[in-house]
Amino acid sequence: MNNVQNKKRANKSLPFFFKDEFKVFFVIIFFSTILLISTFTFDKVPPILNRGIQPATFPKGLLVLIMFLTTIIYYLSFKNPWKKEKKLPKPFFLTILSFILFVVISKTLDFFLAISVLSIFVSYNWGERRVFYLLLVGIIFPLVVFIFFEMILGLRFPPGIITNLYYY
Repeated sequence: MNNVQNKKRANKSLPFFFKDEFKVFFVIIFFSTILLISTFTFDKVPPILNRGIQPATFPKGLLVLIMFLTTIIYYLSFKNPWKKEKKLPKPFFLTILSFILFVVISKTLDFFLAISVLSIFVSYNWGERRVFYLLLVGIIFPLVVFIFFEMILGLRFPPGIITNLYYY
């Protein structure tokens, strides 16, 4: 009799707010909302000092994008539930290591070089083995980021080995 009750209880679905997908969704949306509200307290820069966009505009746009993408991932988790894994895969730890490597390279050598190394390292660890595509990602992605920040947002990269060639 006790087994029958356990089986019936095991088949019942948990309320949505007890599921891991909702917990992750809620935490990301909660913190993003708090940060978004805090961006409304940023000071306005006079137009003569403003290079590109206002300082609060980029964080607002980024936070709205994070909230939008989180909502999409949460919606997709209904169609394709998350797999439970006992041990995190090796590429996860290598990706964390690559972010540490990114900080070291960007602080000591060059931010542009750090973006390039990060994109190659992450692509390789996530399964891309073709050298041509790794080099393509290592060159194209940093250039797109550089053009976006320099030309569109009007923000300069910190000085370094490669960026000094452009700025001076």
